[in-house]
Amino acid sequence: MNKTLIHAAAGSLVMTMCMLSAGRPALADIEWTEIKQLKLEASPVDLVTSPDGKWVIILTPGEVLAYSIPEDKVVDRMPVDKSFDKITYSASDGAVLISSSTGNMIKIIQMDVVHTFSLAGIPFKGPENASVTIIVFSDYQ
Repeated sequence: MNKTLIHAAAGSLVMTMCMLSAGRPALADIEWTEIKQLKLEASPVDLVTSPDGKWVIILTPGEVLAYSIPEDKVVDRMPVDKSFDKITYSASDGAVLISSSTGNMIKIIQMDVVHTFSLAGIPFKGPENASVTIIVFSDYQ
């Protein structure tokens, strides 16, 4: 065997080994830290988070729960048929969609946050129990 052929074979072998080792992924460990645990009255069937990360919507048999992450509690619940087994969130319109594979149903639920303000001690115009209240800010500059 001549030296040129041996050098070419050795070079080819070294190049192949370099190419194979360059594509190997780096090894790393994952560190897990439990942040919270939520105890529910019923087993969760499915869940979804809102795009803003403020809500976890939990589907349980017969209910949809709205869990507020900032408040760290279930703030509302809505009864639904027990056959619903999947949930998803529509980011474009803020709707929650639940579906039932056995009942051949889909339900679209609009979820809106309603804020309640106490008007105690604040001057206002109109009847006290009106559905719309105008607050007077006479000291605003």
